[in-house]
Amino acid sequence: MMTGTELSKEERAGLALRIEAALRACSGVRGVYRSGSLVSHLLRAGASVWGNERGAEPIVAVAAGADGVAVEAAIGVDGRVRSVATLRHARDAVDAVLRAEGLRRGSITLTVAYVQSAVEPAPGERRRR
Repeated sequence: MMTGTELSKEERAGLALRIEAALRACSGVRGVYRSGSLVSHLLRAGASVWGNERGAEPIVAVAAGADGVAVEAAIGVDGRVRSVATLRHARDAVDAVLRAEGLRRGSITLTVAYVQSAVEPAPGERRRR
C-alpha cells in the first residue's frame, strides 16, 4: 500500500474492509452501517437494482486527500456501555489500521446510528431461544 494519501479504488476498498472488520471487533460495537442520509441510501439501492457498481461499495467510506485519509462510518452500540467509551475505542481501532498501513489520518467521522438494548438482537441477528 502507498504511504502517501493517493489510493486507488481497490486500495480504498481493501482499506475500508479492514477498517470495518476493526470496528466490528470493538467492544461495545454491535453493528456497522453505511453512513449518510436516507436519500443517499435510496440512491445506492436504486443504483444496485440497475446494476451500477456503486451499490457494491464498502460500508465504510474512505477518501484520500491532501490532508490524509478521511474515514466515515455509522455504528450501532450496545446500550449497556457508554457510547463515548465505545466511540473512543472505535476511533482508536481506525487509527491503528491507518498506522499499520502507513497512512496519515485526515479525519475520522463516526456516527452512532443505533443504540441497542441488552434484550433486543442486533439488526439481522436472530434471537436465541
